[in-house]
Amino acid sequence: MVRQSQSFLSQLYALTDFVFIQLVFLFSWWLKFKSGLIPYENPLPIENYALWSVVYGGIAILLSYFVNFYTPKRKKGFSYELFTIIQVYTISLLILLSFLFIFKELDISRSYLLLFLVNNMLVISFYRYMMKTTLKKLREKGYNKQFVLILGAGSVGKHFYSNLIQHPDLGYEVVGFLDDFLVKHESGFDTFKPILGKVDELEDILQKLLIDEVIIALPLNAHRKYGRIIGICEKAGVKTLIIPDYFDFLPSRPYFDNFAGIPLINVRDIPLDEFRNRFLKRAFDIIFSLAAIFITSPLLILIAIGVKLTSPGQIIFKQERVGLNRRTFMMYKFRSMRVQAENSSDKQWTTADDPRKTKFGSFLRKTSLDELPQFFNVLFGHMSVVGPRPERPYFVEQFKEEIPKYMVKHHIRPGITGWAQASGLRGDTSIEDRIKHDIFYIENWSFLFDIKIIWRTIINGFVNKNAY
Repeated sequence: MVRQSQSFLSQLYALTDFVFIQLVFLFSWWLKFKSGLIPYENPLPIENYALWSVVYGGIAILLSYFVNFYTPKRKKGFSYELFTIIQVYTISLLILLSFLFIFKELDISRSYLLLFLVNNMLVISFYRYMMKTTLKKLREKGYNKQFVLILGAGSVGKHFYSNLIQHPDLGYEVVGFLDDFLVKHESGFDTFKPILGKVDELEDILQKLLIDEVIIALPLNAHRKYGRIIGICEKAGVKTLIIPDYFDFLPSRPYFDNFAGIPLINVRDIPLDEFRNRFLKRAFDIIFSLAAIFITSPLLILIAIGVKLTSPGQIIFKQERVGLNRRTFMMYKFRSMRVQAENSSDKQWTTADDPRKTKFGSFLRKTSLDELPQFFNVLFGHMSVVGPRPERPYFVEQFKEEIPKYMVKHHIRPGITGWAQASGLRGDTSIEDRIKHDIFYIENWSFLFDIKIIWRTIINGFVNKNAY
């Protein structure tokens, strides 16, 4: 419905971002080296800096496209844009620093780059806010307004109308409805949005009224009428869009796939189905897990010694879990309980005062240090750093019958931490709420979302009252 206008806005945002980055470069150069407000020593010629300013602008634009920053997110406020701007421009600078190191540009002023980064974030945020506010006010005043006719005044049409009037800034106005079974005022709609007639009167309505788009919101049993409706709309030069009567079963962002020349509706849109996204996430997992293992290696050795000294048995506890595509794998943890009979723990939850735990094991669980060996699971490809937490097969079989959409979590690799855990849903918390968070993560994955979850996990700490 708004794809063409949003595509234009996306391109406009990208071009304007790049222009502003170059203007900020000039301003930062003057502020640092010409204003006399900041001390400096023997700066390089401006041409040296200008080249890397262009490179930085290219990196920022590409990264913005990669994380879908230019894709409109109507339900997100400006705070979301501000957070994304900070992340994108900071990561872009880190990438630029890597290039400077590779090309041995060691004389570029680091204090200038920091000033450049801060000014970029301030200016881009300000102009984005002003543009967003201006567009909203113009559309609310009726500029560039698009007139919409809805076919079907039942539950689907009513739901669409209710959602559309909550977004006056989009510039769409519903002129009325066509319906075969309801008459004016019977549907409970605002009297200013009447039922204008029956669906068969569409051709006459399009000739009498200025209509830009027709929304087909008819029930499934009216499917036979679609061909005639679309033919009438195309003859009148009016765009046609269809809301499927089964939209409640579709994800927040459904899309059409193509198989053997036949269009198919993909019921579960998963960004990680794309190869480039899977490659990026897997590369990050390998680098992050190697770094984590290297950094925590002294701690791993100390914990291993502690486990061995405090109770007899193996240091590493291996337990079967269900992972990607419902395949099982052995998940590693530092042993926090006394040695038990094989599989005896596979059907039991751990409780707060569980007698099976050792004192040292209780400390490991409370601080989540028992999960450090899972970075080896990440390295081996069983898990990801971020993703839904894996569960034991016994409970998976139980939950898939009790919790709606529980098995959706197995469309991606399980993680050491996840959106549910970063939101405080650990241990003895609602399984339903955790699944809702997991599905939201699966459908809205981005690289920056992973970074946000990792950062949130670190900031909130590894100690949790529900972790036992």
